Amino acid sequence: MSALLPPARPKIDRPTVEQILRAHKTSATVAIIGRRGYYRDSMGQPGRNDRGIYDDALIVVSPTAFVTFNGNTDPSVHRKAIATLKPGVWSYKLGIHGLSKPKDQQYRALVQAAPVTVIRDQAGEETGWFGINIHRGGRTTTSSLGCQTIPPDQWPAFIALVEAEMKRHQVKEVKYVLVD
Repeated sequence: MSALLPPARPKIDRPTVEQILRAHKTSATVAIIGRRGYYRDSMGQPGRNDRGIYDDALIVVSPTAFVTFNGNTDPSVHRKAIATLKPGVWSYKLGIHGLSKPKDQQYRALVQAAPVTVIRDQAGEETGWFGINIHRGGRTTTSSLGCQTIPPDQWPAFIALVEAEMKRHQVKEVKYVLVD
């Protein structure tokens, strides 16, 4: 078990997730909930939302699926102007992560389908197209400059589930609801 990961997957229940969706007026057929700081008091420094560890929860929910994953919703490091996605409801679609990298390092992920708002360290809020993707993280780092990341051992199941649910329910976009 990596020191970056909690000992188990999140234990959030469907009624709690449905309440989060209702509170954010989200009725998307396929949605992903990101819950920042899910393991806030059992990983890292108690009472703090840490960076660089998979201490958050991501939940894929649809009429035919409800699966939890460990995740990271923060940048891996502290650095001036690094982006942190602001809590809210954001639109994502299937696309390619790592477009600026060589072809053999690019892979299928969820990419922005609309502008998002980020809070930049020591620089304030900004809204736009920043490449804040939902993608595979690393084994020794969460691999995030503001993206939402899934541990590499859970990534194949996560992306396969999202793709299958999008196809099953014939949707081109998913709503990503990020809450603190």
